[in-house]
Amino acid sequence: MSNSTERPAVSKKGIWSWIFYDWAAQPFFTLILTFTFGPYFVAKLAATPEIGQSYWTAATAIAGIVIAICSPFLGAISDAGGPRKPWIAAFSVFFIAGCSALWWAGPNIEYAIYIALAGFVIATIGAEFGIVFTNSMMPALVPKSKIGWLSGTGWAMGYVGGLLTLIIMILLIIPGGDKNLTMLGIPSFLGFDAANFEGERFSGPFAALWYLVFVIPLFLFTPDTPGKLTLKDATKAGIKQLKQTFSTWREHANIFKFLAASMIYRDALVGVFALGGIVGAAVFDWPITTVGIYGILLSITGAIGAYAGGKLDDHFGPKAIISGGIIILFFGTIATLSIGKDYIFFFFAVEPPMPDGSLFAAISEKTFVLVGSIVGLAVGPVQAASRSMLVRIAPPDKITEFFGLYALSGKATSFLVPASIALVTALSQNFRIGLTPILVTFAIGLVIMIWVKEER
Repeated sequence: MSNSTERPAVSKKGIWSWIFYDWAAQPFFTLILTFTFGPYFVAKLAATPEIGQSYWTAATAIAGIVIAICSPFLGAISDAGGPRKPWIAAFSVFFIAGCSALWWAGPNIEYAIYIALAGFVIATIGAEFGIVFTNSMMPALVPKSKIGWLSGTGWAMGYVGGLLTLIIMILLIIPGGDKNLTMLGIPSFLGFDAANFEGERFSGPFAALWYLVFVIPLFLFTPDTPGKLTLKDATKAGIKQLKQTFSTWREHANIFKFLAASMIYRDALVGVFALGGIVGAAVFDWPITTVGIYGILLSITGAIGAYAGGKLDDHFGPKAIISGGIIILFFGTIATLSIGKDYIFFFFAVEPPMPDGSLFAAISEKTFVLVGSIVGLAVGPVQAASRSMLVRIAPPDKITEFFGLYALSGKATSFLVPASIALVTALSQNFRIGLTPILVTFAIGLVIMIWVKEER
């Protein structure tokens, strides 16, 4: 086969414009979901942290239900109709509007809590659906031999984009404390007031602006599938196609095995994301700034791992990368739980951290950070190889439909691991034992992956 036959006629500019979608969208997950607005909502905006946590969880569940129900349906319509960019543009409006609304969720603003919840749900729906449609563009951009590189590079760029926005917000934008200064010890570049949590609220508009700027190249330079049907006809054809997919599920049994495996091991990743901060705070009494630095280190290793994993994906195949990554994460989780203040790997005694000691000075802390970095290296490749795996095994004419099902599988049971951790922790009264459901989930996902075939 000639190179011209294998490689789609897509310029480097078009390919990198697609890669920058991850860079554009990731700050939503880093800033709003994890590090700034989410903690502000739970701890400061709601009446109590318990009420805030329940409201935030409920909003996440509502968005997840909408995504789970609609994504396969919309994906099938898109496959029948052709272009993905109109869908991306429509859900970009949701994303930008939802993120921007978070600015008005101030402590002294009427109905602020409802504004925050509505904005968060709308932005989440926009972000997740945008990912479904951009992921489905992958097969048309590079030959199959470079799908791993494309997915891994995109994921790595997402890590870097999220990390950069977090650093900008913490060092330059968000003030705190009695002196109303940022972590650099300077006034907020935008003159924000810590008392009104303006920096935390600005994370919404900032994520929206960042997205708006960096998504533009995708629309300008990345080629799209030509239109085939009108929206009305595409809807009819999409519904028919989705029904056919489920009625002939045996023909797609391999894909459904993979969706089941990914559903389970991606649930375990939900626990891993929280693992380091939980254990670090519980074992070493780390303040939030130290936990934040630890999180930044893991983001860096995650970006490196995602990029390197993409290269290895093209050489060894995504199944090997996913399976190897799960094994590393399994033993990395055990190693993380094996470290205490004055011991490492369960049995080896070490000197505990000194009060007011320097950052990560003790042997136990150094070991914990090293293990966390190795875990971070494995997380990115597993995530990136999962979407390249689906590209390799799904029918080309149903690629968006199956990415919709991939989104559904990612949401359908995402509550199980957190719920299991909560239950086991309550029963055992031991936070280490409480985190063991992560190990069980990784093991089940790995076993199912054994039966997944790598080729279409």
